[in-house]
This record gives sequence, structure tokens and C-alpha cells, in this order.
Amino acid sequence: MFILAIETSCDETSAAVVKDGSEVLSNVISSQIEFHKKYGGIVPEVAARKHIEVVSPVIKEALEQAKALLKDIDAVAVTYGPGLVGSLLVGLCAAKAIAWSLDKPLIGVNHLEGHIYANFLNSPPSSPSLNKRGGNPNEVREGVSFPFTCLLVSGGHTMIMLVEDHGKYKTLGRTRDDAAGEAFDKVARFLGLGYPGGPIIDKLAKEGNPKAVKFTRPMPDGYDFSFSGIKTGVVNYVSNTPHPIPHTPDIVASFQQAVIDVLVEKTIRAAKEYNCKDVALAGGVSANSELRTQLLTRCGAEGLTAHIPPFEYCTDNAAMIACAAYYQHASHPIPHPSSLALSPIASLKL
Repeated sequence: MFILAIETSCDETSAAVVKDGSEVLSNVISSQIEFHKKYGGIVPEVAARKHIEVVSPVIKEALEQAKALLKDIDAVAVTYGPGLVGSLLVGLCAAKAIAWSLDKPLIGVNHLEGHIYANFLNSPPSSPSLNKRGGNPNEVREGVSFPFTCLLVSGGHTMIMLVEDHGKYKTLGRTRDDAAGEAFDKVARFLGLGYPGGPIIDKLAKEGNPKAVKFTRPMPDGYDFSFSGIKTGVVNYVSNTPHPIPHTPDIVASFQQAVIDVLVEKTIRAAKEYNCKDVALAGGVSANSELRTQLLTRCGAEGLTAHIPPFEYCTDNAAMIACAAYYQHASHPIPHPSSLALSPIASLKL
């Protein structure tokens, strides 16, 4: 089954062609980061307009890279939430037009579900996935086994999910304030490091000492998160420290380590409590190199198998949307002809 998927939930315009839910034939991504940098964050109106400009060329490029024609497509998948309404509308309109013109099923996908399914995509030879106990990152990717615990961590969401089967999820914990990625962006902005904060802090932290500054690890009990306290800790530390600020890499390394400690500890504890042998990482923050390394190491020490997507499937992309759509269609086939009455839902829940 060949699925053409479109993802426009935030500031990346992406289209992909995926065969049978796992074989990625193409995955084209057009990023808007450079347009939003000068504003220090994403401007929804700008994001929607940029999607309009590039969505057609991106879809065309995805088909060309896959060596496929529109007539080869069996279904069209699209993200319909959560996300920015204007951005979601662009992808939905494009997907509906293609599905209608081809008389093919239209499959709406929850963006968060897509991130989870990034772990079901085959890894290209150039970018192996990390998913072994103890961890040789160059070994062939193995499938994720149900039930598994998933740490979904991004700019807008931070959640621990129990994934019992395809489409069967239980939220064990979520952030009560800032998402982890949001905290990275805010700390980077406060320190004058630029946008987006996640990659900048990840890189700069490699030069620092993660034990230099002691930041609190909030909410040690349960599976909910709170990152506003760690963020405030950075602000207070800098405000009470004589200027110039001593060795910024130490500050960001210590901040990053505080966030990772909380994420990893709660995820491992959840996996044990719910008797999961597999742990999956998902979402944009899963591209953080230190989080990937520490989760892999900790899972190995605990006898768990960590599944970490290749970098190109961590941030927003259409390949993961196609994968989720495939398994959704396999479990609950979309009636044909399918309804085109799909609407964007900005605050869609999983």
C-alpha cells in the first residue's frame, strides 16, 4: 500500500511517500526556521503563508523522489491536529484536493500519534536507529513490541504514554506547565543564545559541566512533569550572579541535565511499573543527543530495549504521518469513498 502523507502542523512543510507503513520512499521537508528566527519564535500567520507557498512543490518533490505518480497512490494521509489552525488548514486543503481528484481514501492523523509511529519506520542505511540493549547504534533496527512505554517530548508536549496496541494509548503523565522543548527555547532566549533553543543548548552544553550548577528536579513522585521551576532556577541563578555570567556552557549543561534526569527517571520507572520491556522516544526533543545517549544507556542498565528514531524522523515530518495512517487504516479501514469533512483541531488530544 502506497500512502502519500502531508504534514503542516507547525512550521515545517513535509510530504512523504511510504510503502506498507514502514518503507520510506521519500520524505521531503521544507523548514521555516530562518524566517522565524528574527522574531524569536514561530509567528502563526507567517507560518501559514509559507506553507501555502511551498506545499505544492514539496508534494511534487516527494513524488519525484519516490519515483511515483499520483495514480500509484492508494491513500492520502494528513495531520489534522494538534497544531496551528492556519498551518493545519493548508495541509488539509491540499490533501483533500488530491484525495478527491484521485477518488482515494483520506486518512486524518493525530500529530502526536505520528511521532510515536516514527519508531515503526525502517531506518535508512545512512542513519541507523538506536534500539539495542546497551546500544550499538549501527545494528539493524528491530521492531517495537507491545506493550511499550513512550516518552513523547517536544516543543508543545511532554508526555509518558503506555502504548498497549495500535491506536490504544493510556496517558501516564504529562507536563503541568511548560513542555520540555518550550523550556529549552525560553532558557535559550533568556540567555541570548537565539532560536530555536533546543539545538543551540544541545551543542553548547557539550562544552560545559552538567554538575556545575545544582538545579532542582521538580515533582519526583508520579509521572507528571513541571519544567517551569527549572527554567525559573536558571533565571534566578543568572540574576543573582555578578556579570558577566561565568561560563554559559556550564549553565546550559546543568539545565539540560536537570531536564534529562527528570525525563529519563520517570520513563524508566513507568516501564517497570507497567511491565514493558520496550521504551520508545518520540517528538522533536528526541533529537537531543544527550537525551538519546542517556536513555539508551539507562535502558541497557535496566534490561530494557530503547527505540530511538533516526534524527530525520524526530522533528516534524510526513513519513511518520504515513506510517500512523497505514496502521490506522489496517485496524479500522477507511470507508470508500471517504468523507472529506475533516477539519483542523488545534488542541486535538491523543
